[in-house]
Amino acid sequence: MKRASIMTLCALSVGAGTAAAQSTGMPSFNAPYRAFGSHEFGGTLSFPEGGATGIEGQYKFGYRTWDVGLRGGILDVDAPADDVVLLGATGRVRVLTHSQDFPFDGAFILGAGTQDFDNLIMPIGLSLGRRVNIENSSVSIVPYGQPTLFLVFDNNDLNDTVNFALGLGVDVRFGSSFDLRASFGIGDVEGFAVSVVWVR
Repeated sequence: MKRASIMTLCALSVGAGTAAAQSTGMPSFNAPYRAFGSHEFGGTLSFPEGGATGIEGQYKFGYRTWDVGLRGGILDVDAPADDVVLLGATGRVRVLTHSQDFPFDGAFILGAGTQDFDNLIMPIGLSLGRRVNIENSSVSIVPYGQPTLFLVFDNNDLNDTVNFALGLGVDVRFGSSFDLRASFGIGDVEGFAVSVVWVR
């Protein structure tokens, strides 16, 4: 049953979605863990393929078993008149726990967002990773991978697309209240992102 559930979730992630800043189309991805007790807030710099720079603020909180994330910012391009507004929301829920048979923890990730209100981006993904605690240190590291799809709906119904990306990342926890996070995307969403997050 557990193996069947894993295969189903993998099929969903490869055949249906991407999240976090992925909800705004940026190459910022999610580890499978809730890092906070109450909430977290921070900022993300994204450098998608093409030379633009994404600047976003983010806030996450817990709702039952889900982590809910809200984010917003701008995509800064060469001409100020062409700057793009980014808005998105993400949900994350743990669905897998590592065992002798399966080495990773996993979370299902679902999002929705927009770039300049010209489209609707609906990402779905499965994040797989494992926390590594550094001995005799307050530092921990979470390397992870997140295969995801973007369902992109154009307002004019002319350019609806399904895009795929593999997000690879690492979250580094320093003590109990500060995270440094980095990720990059391979596929239809390429580039890299760095986040600084305060955890409460």
